[in-house]
Amino acid sequence: MSNLSRRNVLSLGVALGLVSAASAIPAWASTGGAAAGTDPWWTWDDEVDRLMADILGTGQVPAVNTALRPWVNNSDPLPTGLPADLAGHLRQANRLPSWADATKLRRAADFNRRKDTYLFMLYGLGSGIMSTVIPREAKSVYWSAGGADMQDRAAKTFTFGYDLSDLNAFEPSGQFVVTANKTRLVHAAVRHLLPQSSHWRAVADEQIPISNGDILVTFHSLGTYVHRKLLEWRVPMSAADEEAFLHQWQVAIHLLGVRDEFIPKTWAEADAQSTRVLTPLLSPTTEGKELAEDLLGLTAQIDLGVTRGFLNEFVRYVLSDAVGDWLGLRRDYAAAALVRTGWPAYIAFREGLLPVAPAGFYLFDQFIRAIAMLFLNKVSSPTTTPITIPTGNRPGA
Repeated sequence: MSNLSRRNVLSLGVALGLVSAASAIPAWASTGGAAAGTDPWWTWDDEVDRLMADILGTGQVPAVNTALRPWVNNSDPLPTGLPADLAGHLRQANRLPSWADATKLRRAADFNRRKDTYLFMLYGLGSGIMSTVIPREAKSVYWSAGGADMQDRAAKTFTFGYDLSDLNAFEPSGQFVVTANKTRLVHAAVRHLLPQSSHWRAVADEQIPISNGDILVTFHSLGTYVHRKLLEWRVPMSAADEEAFLHQWQVAIHLLGVRDEFIPKTWAEADAQSTRVLTPLLSPTTEGKELAEDLLGLTAQIDLGVTRGFLNEFVRYVLSDAVGDWLGLRRDYAAAALVRTGWPAYIAFREGLLPVAPAGFYLFDQFIRAIAMLFLNKVSSPTTTPITIPTGNRPGA
């Protein structure tokens, strides 16, 4: 679907009253968005969407993927062999916004290093599983090409998170700016391809996936969720650390094509947005249940030093029993007691608040290290970013 035809579809939808699908999602009420008179749920990435529709329509994706493969570091020159329009877009987009604060980004990188134990855990078992109970996200992932190979899909997601958390993420020697731009191209391709899937159309409450609103909901399931959990767990953070962590995410979602007026300016605004537009959306879907089992199955294949019951109970602990029930995670009450008493003590010892390692410390430590290695080992190599533009949807979809 070209950019022009997409706009025609939306205009027709307004005329026929089909935009009532938006009533299935909460009102955004972002301060900046309201002032601008726009709605993130109905805002996509027009220029990039047009470029990717043309590239897909002319069969150029394999050549573009080949050209982009060696393009990894932020300081790498733009590869040759790209369509002229795409090269022109990337020359403009592959840079930090003018408002990016290098000092805050460096502090965020140091914060990520200091708190990586908690971040790997929360991004992996918290945000990763939460994504399966965000209906739009679960359905889009499941029916796109990535949903058919969750190990590959997880590797690409881990690449994004790893590059964002890297000490040099936004520096010339880092990779996140390039990774974000590749991810932005993938999003545009999925926006073009998924509406062609009759299976996706049968279950979706939207005409076009991955709006600015959807990306911001994903941010709240990642950055806002992690920030809240760190506060809940009383992990020591300075005000400057918290501000830097938010700034890192502000820059990241800008690079993904979210308009600046929609990006929360403070954690208070982020929390308010999340309460309005993420929490009410959470619910189970057939697609999400299958994705969750795939993800937990991949994790269970690794020697984590714990039982599947412990893994299920940790997911329940970092999300909720309601989410665990939605996903059909079998209870292990002995593991639940260990997690709910042992994890707070584990954090307290790591943060120097307990003088002696608590019972179960080494079990948790082994578990966390295994999760971290799972995260790190999914990156194929230091010189390759395995993010590629898809050419179709889930096989058979």
